[in-house]
Amino acid sequence: MEKLASRMALVTGASRGIGKAIALALAEAGADVAVNYHQQAQAAQSVAAEIKKMGRRSIAVQADVSESTQVEHLFAEAEKNLGAVDILVNNAGIASALSPSQITEAHWHEAIRVNLTSVFLVTQRALPAMRGKKWGRIINLSSVAAQYGGIVGPHYSASKAGILGLTRSYAFVLAKEGITVNAIAPALIETDMIASLPALTPDRLPMGHFGSADQVALVAVMLAESSFITGQTINPNGGLYFT
Repeated sequence: MEKLASRMALVTGASRGIGKAIALALAEAGADVAVNYHQQAQAAQSVAAEIKKMGRRSIAVQADVSESTQVEHLFAEAEKNLGAVDILVNNAGIASALSPSQITEAHWHEAIRVNLTSVFLVTQRALPAMRGKKWGRIINLSSVAAQYGGIVGPHYSASKAGILGLTRSYAFVLAKEGITVNAIAPALIETDMIASLPALTPDRLPMGHFGSADQVALVAVMLAESSFITGQTINPNGGLYFT
C-alpha cells in the first residue's frame, strides 16, 4: 500500500547519499518529491528522473538552503510544480574534520549556518501550509556527533546538537496540529562524507561494518507514515551510541 500517495515531499541535499536514498524511498512509498541540491545539478536531475520512472512527479531545484531568499525560491518552484509541501526532510549539511585548535570563527559560523540555520529557515517556510492542512511531517537529519562527540569537530557536533533542540521544540508546539517533527541521528553511513574522512573506519562500530543510506531511508519513510511518533531521535548507528 502506498501510504504516502497524494503527499508532496521536499528533501534538501537530495542529489546523493542519504538525501538521495530518502527521496527515492519516499517516492516508492507514493510521494511526489522535490529534489533540492546546491551544486550537483546533473546528479539531482538523475534522482528526479528515477522518481519519474516510478510514476511520481518530481523536479530538481537548486538552492542554498542556508539563505532565506534562496529558500523562498526553492518553495516557489516546488509549490508551482508539485503543490504545497507535506513532508519536509532537512538533510542538507556539511562536515569538515577539524581539531579544536584548527577551528576558526569562520568555520564555526559556516557549520552553524549550513547545518542548523538551514533547518530553521526551511522549516519556517514549510509550516504555514502544513498548519493550514493540519497535517505535516518534518524529519531532520542530525548525527551521532550530536550525542557522542565524534572526530569531525566541536563545530560540527554543536550544529548537529542544535538540530535536536529545534526538533523537540517544534514537536512540542505543533503536536496538537497534526504535524510531527522528528530527528534521525545516523553514524558511519557509507557516503561521500565517510569516504572523505579516512579516520572513520568500520571497526569503530560494535557491528563492525558501515551502514547504508537505504537503512536511514527506511527510518525516514517510517516517520513520514507515522501519525503518533513525534519529538524523537531515531539512531541508526550500528550500536555506537545507546539511548
